[in-house]
Amino acid sequence: MTKSSSSKALVPALITVAGVGLAAGAAYLARQRKEEVKEFVVSRVLEAPAGRSSYTDLGQGLERGGIALAGRAARAADTPANREVLSHIVGIERWGQNRLRMALGQRAHGTDSYHAYRPAPDASLNDLRNLLSQTRAGTVDLARQLHTNPPEEGATVNHNGLGPLTAKAWLRYLTQHADLESRRLRGEKEGGRAQDEVMPEAAPS
Repeated sequence: MTKSSSSKALVPALITVAGVGLAAGAAYLARQRKEEVKEFVVSRVLEAPAGRSSYTDLGQGLERGGIALAGRAARAADTPANREVLSHIVGIERWGQNRLRMALGQRAHGTDSYHAYRPAPDASLNDLRNLLSQTRAGTVDLARQLHTNPPEEGATVNHNGLGPLTAKAWLRYLTQHADLESRRLRGEKEGGRAQDEVMPEAAPS
């Protein structure tokens, strides 16, 4: 790809990211665009911002995000759509936690699907609210462990759709993913399509 054609390809890619959100935009592009574009977007929206942060910063961001998540979950109506959103968030975050444990040397491989990490299909709304808080607390704890025992510089762990990510990029990805997806939760008096609804994100196969 020439420099000119590459630049032309990146314009719609960046518009896509701006329109649907950082983590979701990156995952969408990972499925739809060429490898060069995917690498560019992952670098700009995950790796570069995360690399400027410490593990302490990222952990604090996860904590703040967890408060917002809990508030949205508390206001959510008990509907199949809302339960599906919460189950998806919990499943992705649990799956991501296992990848982060690889960065800590606690796992030897990482090729599994996120589906095994989803809550039971019959989980109630209250069950999912509790699981959401518990899961986020676990991610914050992993950020603290990474601060104490940081991986080797440049070490990566694979994401099934986005490719190799550093531990810091994984933490940013989980923060962004949960924040974006939780905006789809609707309260009792809300209806229609969620304002921030995007193409189904990141359910890694």
